[in-house]
This record gives sequence, structure tokens and C-alpha cells, in this order.
Amino acid sequence: MNYRHLGRTGIRVSELSIGSWVTFKNQVDVNAAAEIMAAAYEHGVNFFDNAEVYAGGKSEEVMGAALKKLGWRRGSYLVSTKFYWGLNDGVNEKNTLNRKRLIEGINGSLERLQLDYVDLIYCHRPDQTTPIEETVWAMHNIIEWGKALYWGTSEWAAAEIVEAIQIAERHHLHKPVVEQPQYNLCERKRFEGDYARFYKEYGYGTTTWSPLASGLLSGKYNQGIPKDSRGALKGYEWLHSSLTDQQKLAKVAALEPIAKELGGTVAQLAIAWCLKNPFVSTVITGASRVEQVHENMKSAELATKITPEIMERIDVIFGAKKSEDDD
Repeated sequence: MNYRHLGRTGIRVSELSIGSWVTFKNQVDVNAAAEIMAAAYEHGVNFFDNAEVYAGGKSEEVMGAALKKLGWRRGSYLVSTKFYWGLNDGVNEKNTLNRKRLIEGINGSLERLQLDYVDLIYCHRPDQTTPIEETVWAMHNIIEWGKALYWGTSEWAAAEIVEAIQIAERHHLHKPVVEQPQYNLCERKRFEGDYARFYKEYGYGTTTWSPLASGLLSGKYNQGIPKDSRGALKGYEWLHSSLTDQQKLAKVAALEPIAKELGGTVAQLAIAWCLKNPFVSTVITGASRVEQVHENMKSAELATKITPEIMERIDVIFGAKKSEDDD
């Protein structure tokens, strides 16, 4: 396993990591989660991503119980969580980054995770109703209290992140150091466009999510939606239109010859492609079975086989670059 610095921070994250979204509680219990995390840990994974909203707080409970069962040395792994949507419908408890919500959020997450602190906390989405300065101060205080070590953003606009950094610098506060954006072959415009210059100038780290576009890039949906897949889960019907998009599925099918050429699967190729971007600190992968962990971890080795020429072929398939035949 290779490790990359999280932006300009001193900590390093495994280039492949494990996320609990969808799987923990919804698809796996504590025992299965512990097995999945143990398999990843043995491969060198040191970063495990979560959020208070995942499975309505139950995902954190499952991860916390799994960590207790595994009994790892605390310094050997990193855990993150995120706040914004909340777990209740109170006026100050949902869709907000106000000071009250953030402080109550970290206290609740630590209790569910059974940890004294988490390594990373994120503002899960931007809040247009709370002054960014209030949010920055609250995140700074949480770090000063030792309940988290670093903080960052998720799906914020570049201008919003810059404003948060400038506020923090002006008041000598802990500033955000990492963004968690979606990044995959189907969703790359923002990461490679608005964010690119931003990563260079500010040295922001990235923990990218959905490398397989909710499973689309695994190839498993080429013949429809399997009954045991994420697309078949109750509450995830909103994924159906994307997972059955024939144009996207045709592009996924076109990746198969390249994957075979490199000795891997389409899913491994899609994850490996994300790793080729130097601004990616870690790619968050998901798994509902130990076998998936082993398969996903092979992506790191596959990435070393992807040449600039292969990157161009992939770009042509996904319309990021014209083929010579189009000229």
C-alpha cells in the first residue's frame, strides 16, 4: 500500500480507503463490518470514512462496535465523520452548520463511534444560511478541545472553501485542509476544472468518494440491476436512472478490453484511474463482502500499469478527448 500526505498536512493516508456509506448497517452487521475492516487493514488501509447521517447514525454505531472488537492501536488508523443533515427534524438540528449543531454533532458521533476523538471531521455540505465565520470558529473549537484533529469540507464550491481558509488565516484558527468530492470517470468536470487550480495553490487534500459511480463502473449493471446490488436496496431508487443509462453502460462496456489488457477488471480499472490524479490523497472504496475488499485493493497495482496512452484511450471513451477518427 502506498501512502499520500493529506494535502499539506503532516498525516498520510493509504491511497485506498474504506467508506461505510450504504453498506454498514444497511448491508452488513458488526461482525461483517469487522471482517471487512480487518481485511482492508491487513492490506495497509489506515483510513475509514463515516458520517453521522449514514443509516441515521447506525453506521457510526456499527463502525464503533467493530473497532472495539478489533482492538487496534488508536494511532494506527484514521477515522472521519461528517455533519450537516443531522439526525432529527428540529429547526436547529437539520441541514445546518450552526455552532450548536456542530458541537452536538461531534459529541453524538464520538459516543456512537466509542472514540475519544476522530481524526477528520467534515462539513458534509455548504450551509447558505449560517455565516461561514460561525462554522469556521466552531470547527476550530472542536479541534482545540481535542475532539477532532483536522477538519475539511465536502462538495463545497471552491469560492466557499477559499472564504473559509481566509477567515481562519485572518483569525489564526485551524483552517480546513481537505475536501471530499465525488470523483470518477462519469463525474470529473468539477474536480478537474474548478478545483484543479485550487488544489495547486492551497495544497488542499482530497478524500474522493464514489470511484465506481455507485457501482455503474463495476460493469455489474450492464445487464440490468442485480437483486443483491446497491441499486436494488430500498431507499436507493434514485440511482436507477443512472444505473440503467444506456450511453453510460456502453462506455463501461468499452472499458472491458482495456481492463483485460492490463490484467484486471473494469471496477479495478475505474478505481486505478482515480489514483492516477496527483491531487487525489485517497480513494474511498466500499465493500459489503471481504472478497470485494481484496478485489478493490488490487487496483493500486493496476494503477502502475496505466500509461499516458491508456489514459488517452479512456478519455476518448468518456468524451474527455476526441479520437483521431473524429478529426
